[in-house]
Amino acid sequence: MDDHLRQELKARLEFYQDLGIQQFYRRSPASKTEKAQSLEPHTLPAPVPAPRLAEQKAKLETVQATSQASKPIMPTQRLSLFEAAAPSKSPRERETLEQIREDLGDCQRCRLATTRKTIVFGQGNPHAELVFVGEGPGADEDEQGLPFVGRAGKLLNRMIEFAGMKREEVYICNIVKCRPPGNRVPEKDEIEMCSPFLLRQIAAIRPRLVCCLGAPAVRTLLGIKEGITKIRGTFYDFAGTRAIATVHPAYILRNAREEYMLREDFEKIRDFLRSK
Repeated sequence: MDDHLRQELKARLEFYQDLGIQQFYRRSPASKTEKAQSLEPHTLPAPVPAPRLAEQKAKLETVQATSQASKPIMPTQRLSLFEAAAPSKSPRERETLEQIREDLGDCQRCRLATTRKTIVFGQGNPHAELVFVGEGPGADEDEQGLPFVGRAGKLLNRMIEFAGMKREEVYICNIVKCRPPGNRVPEKDEIEMCSPFLLRQIAAIRPRLVCCLGAPAVRTLLGIKEGITKIRGTFYDFAGTRAIATVHPAYILRNAREEYMLREDFEKIRDFLRSK
């Protein structure tokens, strides 16, 4: 066995060890139909319109119009989320992540402020081609003020590397910026208070692709209520860019044998970003 193959085998075994997999099972031989499908050329899924795009734009414009730091503008049919992000500036002078963080301040807009330790705004490249959106901070994130730094974050880092990138090249954030008590799912009113800041973050970064990690992120950004395992790996049109849905890394930590889902979806992410 040559050194290159040995290193690849070592990396994969470490990956499975992080997932908690200690034993391996041999799959039954593939049928002729499955073999034929595996030989078909890979193509990216056709774009699917995001059903709540107009609703999200309207919500964002309402929040911006009432902001003390913003001046209202008249919306037009051609106005995209990216152009509407900073109404006090021209589209070419869109607001920065620093300005959005300053506007967020020591947020007390919902009940999560009473139980959190730290606001977890987001982390990464402000000009990233790829943005990850998760559900909400956990205990480790609440302590450190950074997104995805626990076990799920470690797995996400591995998948980012699997896609041929580094963590510092992407941007990572959540639909809410404060930890829900007991890591429960964020409630509707909490998401409604926090999601406008998320939309502004995406607009400021202007990525090529937004990756929704888990069902709450999919429902918030795309308005899709179908099960995440049914729609994962699908590309959608979203606010002038593209979005893809996949399972949350925490789901894989609880269901180690489903790790192929992340690998398949991150292969699509890798292929999309490499394409022109």
